[in-house]
Amino acid sequence: MPTIISAIPILSILISSGLVGCGPSGARLAAVDYTPLPGDDWKVSTPAEQGLDPRLVAALYDSAGELETLYGLLVIKNGYLVAEGYFNEGTVEQKALLQSASKSYVSALVGIALDQGCLSSVDQRMLDFFPESADQIADPRKAQITIRHMLQMRAGYPDEETDSAYLDALYWGEYLPLIIDFPLVSDPGTEFNYSNLTSNWLAMIVARACDMDLKSYAQKYLFSPMGAEVGDWLQDRDGHYIGSGGIHVTAREAARFGALYLNDGEYEGNQIIPADWVRDSLRTYSENARDYGMSVRFRDIGYGYQWWSARAGDHHFNFAWGHGGQLIVLLDELDMVIVTTADPFFGQHDGQSWKHEKAIINLVGDFIKSLPKE
Repeated sequence: MPTIISAIPILSILISSGLVGCGPSGARLAAVDYTPLPGDDWKVSTPAEQGLDPRLVAALYDSAGELETLYGLLVIKNGYLVAEGYFNEGTVEQKALLQSASKSYVSALVGIALDQGCLSSVDQRMLDFFPESADQIADPRKAQITIRHMLQMRAGYPDEETDSAYLDALYWGEYLPLIIDFPLVSDPGTEFNYSNLTSNWLAMIVARACDMDLKSYAQKYLFSPMGAEVGDWLQDRDGHYIGSGGIHVTAREAARFGALYLNDGEYEGNQIIPADWVRDSLRTYSENARDYGMSVRFRDIGYGYQWWSARAGDHHFNFAWGHGGQLIVLLDELDMVIVTTADPFFGQHDGQSWKHEKAIINLVGDFIKSLPKE
């Protein structure tokens, strides 16, 4: 069974670079196959043709092969799919559960809804969309919560993983009453708290404001325009599509979503998401939103509008992040997207699931750290 250090720093295994003298041989790295599979949904190229050192890519895929819960790994450079690999249970056709990376899709839908006029402003108040709950609210601070606060995870609701009762309520799946029942742990707009319920209510707001179920709305205005098709989408007990982590897509479709953000919301000449919304979403509103110290290679982890930000080596990047190791990483300065899909460890939040998730994060972090500045 691989351990966390199985995804060792990539530079340490680059024998052919001449930097160090340990790790896989140059012959072993030369034998690593990361050639994109046949298909007409991506333009394909090679790392070398796009100015990316193929030895770094080979080292990435060599290390990836050691991880037993990784499903898919894609690298897009300059709009071309330059590397692709599937491991363990993963396949090119697999619609993987993105877990919390789904939140970034919900953020995109908020931007589309604003552009279409379903929503008028990110400063609209949450309770305006839940009149059935408004008159039952005892805490007057909840009336101050806005869509902006929700997007930034600064609404004041708690991180469900801080209390077993909160986590049980999340998995029970009846979310509307929790607008009333869950306490605020901070004043709206003041502190970052990673609340899955907040993302679920945000998804309900889009559906109610646009008078369409969220999956149909997403397929019509987000997935179809970029030539993708959403798979299963988890629902709560009342039939609402879950905003915190229910979307299933292929790794290639996830990469297309990443490329959409890298291109300011445009796909093949079609402006799907407003460019200013993309820029606003990828700003950092909460610094040090997660502090894992030396345990992960992603450093200075911040949060935007349902998107994370971090650093690895000399590179700053944004990323969608889901439990188990679902990642859509945007390296704007390098015109690069990196995607991983993995065992989602659905309903499992323990040291075992985190060990495997961390190995995938460190795999990607080491690769990013190895990349030269352009």
